[in-house]
Amino acid sequence: MAISREFIQDIHDRLDIADVISSYVSLKPAGRRFKGLCPFHGEKTPSFTVYPETNSFYCFGCGAAGDVIGFIQRIENLDRIEAIKACADRAGLSMPEEGYDDSLTKRRLRILSANREAARFFNAQLREEKNRHALEYYLNRGLTPATITHFGLGYAPDDWHALTNHLKSMGYTENELILANLSRRSDGKAGCYDIFRNRMMFPIIDVRGNVVAFSGRRYNEQDKQKYVNTSDTPVFKKGNTIFGLNFAKNSSDSRLIIVEGQMDVIALHQAGFTNTVACLGTALTTEQANILARYAEELLICYDNDEAGRKATARALEILENTGLKLKVINMEGGKDPDEIIKTHGKERFNDLIKGAANRTEYRLNTEMSKYNVLTDDGKLKFLTAAAEVLADSSPMEAEIYTLRLANEFGINKDSLSAQIENAKKNLKRKKASERMKEDRAMLANSFSDKSNPERAKNIRAASAEEVLIASLMRNPDFYQKLRDRFSPDDFVTQFNRRIITHLIELIEGGYSTDVGMFSEVFSSEELGSIQRISFRGDETANTLKECEDCIKVIKEEKAALSNPLAQGGEITDEQFADFFRNKQQ
Repeated sequence: MAISREFIQDIHDRLDIADVISSYVSLKPAGRRFKGLCPFHGEKTPSFTVYPETNSFYCFGCGAAGDVIGFIQRIENLDRIEAIKACADRAGLSMPEEGYDDSLTKRRLRILSANREAARFFNAQLREEKNRHALEYYLNRGLTPATITHFGLGYAPDDWHALTNHLKSMGYTENELILANLSRRSDGKAGCYDIFRNRMMFPIIDVRGNVVAFSGRRYNEQDKQKYVNTSDTPVFKKGNTIFGLNFAKNSSDSRLIIVEGQMDVIALHQAGFTNTVACLGTALTTEQANILARYAEELLICYDNDEAGRKATARALEILENTGLKLKVINMEGGKDPDEIIKTHGKERFNDLIKGAANRTEYRLNTEMSKYNVLTDDGKLKFLTAAAEVLADSSPMEAEIYTLRLANEFGINKDSLSAQIENAKKNLKRKKASERMKEDRAMLANSFSDKSNPERAKNIRAASAEEVLIASLMRNPDFYQKLRDRFSPDDFVTQFNRRIITHLIELIEGGYSTDVGMFSEVFSSEELGSIQRISFRGDETANTLKECEDCIKVIKEEKAALSNPLAQGGEITDEQFADFFRNKQQ
């Protein structure tokens, strides 16, 4: 066993899972539980639920589930041992000196070490006379030597084996370099070759200061592939990494500026805007949005002044609106991107653009206005109709302010615009209700799908009895002493439920907690979701010894029927099975 169950249970006992998760997700009480928007997938209706009584969480939308350790592991992109260490630190516990397998941690540390040495190698290439052209590339882009050093920029030489041979000479194995996505195996040949060749190298550094990945921009503009980026590895996940945050988090400003590319971040930092970051690609993810909310109170969106940038801004606003961040959009007048504006007009101009940044409502109104010729009556009517839809989705105070402003600007009666806004609110309410209904259907469908137990569909009667018994014993472990001689895991028909009951019995006999979190050592995240769903059956059933005995009887009958090819076992639905036990109690 990697880590003793006593130690895991000690962590569970000391940490309030709702308190830990609330530092990442905005939670609201819902009875004895807490609900919020899932940090692992995009959603508008909260389906992420925290259960303090079982030290677990479950998302009815995407099926993510686990304990406090599993949450930290997933949200921080750690391996299990690192997540346990993080939780232990938070709980004021010291990790056991011996008795656990830290091979995954060692593997991650080797990858991080290889990445660090690769970054040093790439940076050192800029000091080679033969690579003078690479250094001049950065200098011609307006970067100073100090900035190049600060961000650890470098160059991957136009060589198939330069980095691979260098790192192998330092003791790194080919398998480690492949795992780090620094090298690739040659097809049909022995050995490996460099993934990054003849590229300007930007190291991706996490908030702990680790080099977790690289982005390589083409030096030769004739190269078909503009960027070559590190794929997901054990230390890197593109969707929850933010470039420049390792520096921006130390800025004294409570705001963050988010731009599109690495060069924009670097140029703005050099100009003194050290609170600038960029996502890896323009498609902001829910995970990145939640990370940004941890480090700022206000976010200024500064995407490129083109159609792709405007679409990315609209998408980002939609994702960010539920984070609690105050949102503004910088109007990129005078250049395509921040780097161009600063080079052409200076940092003072960019500072003015920050001061004039529009809030979400104002930005949306400006965007709608740009679509129509408001000098014509037809254009004016179309814009005001669109403006009413925007204001229908704003706060009452914002709607009041902008309604008055637009009425004066376009010379119309304020009441007529207000009436149009009210109509738009009704339409919006119906639309949101329809969207919620679709999400609810998707949630429900996901919550009843069970990839972890593929045998369930063909053995619904047995599986249902197994699940009720499991749920009852999880909630009432004292029942086991009275039932232990009446059944065994071998009686279970479905293999997945057999694994669950085997582990559950081990926990009960060892005197451990039977919370869902205590299953995380041997079950995957997806399987934990299924176990969490099974535990919900404890809310639906009687939780009596008689009920457990009835379940055991059904399980044995079904097992016997399977062993007898002449037996005709009938199938019933989950609902019919639940009714059967409800009737037994009456």
